[in-house]
Amino acid sequence: MSDDIVRSVRPLGFPWITEDPFLFCVYHDDKYPAGDAKMAPPRASLAGRNMGQDFEGKDGWRMYHGEEVPGFPPHPHRGFETVTIARRGYIDHSDSLGATARFGSGDVQWLTAGGGIVHSEMFPLVEETAPNPLELFQIWLNLPAEDKMRPAHFSMLWNEGVPRVVYTDEAGKKTQVQVIAGALEGKTPPPPPPHSWASRPDTDVAIWSLQLEAGAVCTLPPATAAARRNVYFFAGPSLKVGERTIDSHAAIGVRSDALLRLEAGDAPCEVLILQGRPIAEPVVQHGPFVMNKREEIMQTMAEYQRTRFGGWPFSSEEPVHPRDAGRFAKHADGRVERPESK
Repeated sequence: MSDDIVRSVRPLGFPWITEDPFLFCVYHDDKYPAGDAKMAPPRASLAGRNMGQDFEGKDGWRMYHGEEVPGFPPHPHRGFETVTIARRGYIDHSDSLGATARFGSGDVQWLTAGGGIVHSEMFPLVEETAPNPLELFQIWLNLPAEDKMRPAHFSMLWNEGVPRVVYTDEAGKKTQVQVIAGALEGKTPPPPPPHSWASRPDTDVAIWSLQLEAGAVCTLPPATAAARRNVYFFAGPSLKVGERTIDSHAAIGVRSDALLRLEAGDAPCEVLILQGRPIAEPVVQHGPFVMNKREEIMQTMAEYQRTRFGGWPFSSEEPVHPRDAGRFAKHADGRVERPESK
């Protein structure tokens, strides 16, 4: 058997291509300016943008579907999960169940759309006198047919409770791993929502975010042969994966049943690893709906037109929380949590 653990190398696009059980991953990196009184960009900086559909990256940032505040106003989902890793900046969540949250700075929101939910994800520019950089991953994780219609639910994995593993190589160079899903070196992250594919003990789902110092070497343990493992190299000039040197940012499919040796080049680099056993069911997607059959998509569209998945309980189409709200989550049952209370 060849010693080359690399199965495939594909350039990163927008979004990133993933493998079952994942649907795709989007990487957002926006260098927002200081915010105005409404936590929005200065009006002058909106000139020349395709408002409501701004994805061009003018001046290093995007409004996305926002008209005043950047972000994604109310939109529906059904049949899958979103895992949102907020690396920098803040995200204001609101949904049709009446739940709200503000999270950022390493926090993770894990949202099971299940049978249907409408939510908004706005990016408030809370700093009035300094830039508001925003960096996040949003990963779409599929649900098996038996769980696609479960009640919607979200869990907050606050940064303070997400474990880190630090590897130190023989030269003293360090690699830090944020363990979002899937135990690593005895560190187990907070649990995902109860009906997630990741909550099953035999699916080998892992989401790990790695930061390697220049020249650092890190060897990660194998997964099961049934899992699929992908390395997303998105920051830094070069990365060696097994025996293969990768000189441009790429999605790198690797063998899951082998040790995974990573080595940074002459500058720091960053990597996201997505791993899991395939659900291996038909996938029929229409925009924000992911089901198993076209008939289910048609039914979903008709139901959404009829019910709006419970409607929108907020007066604003771009809801943001007060500037001084801090990081919090208010769940549909009224329970409020903050990271310091975990």
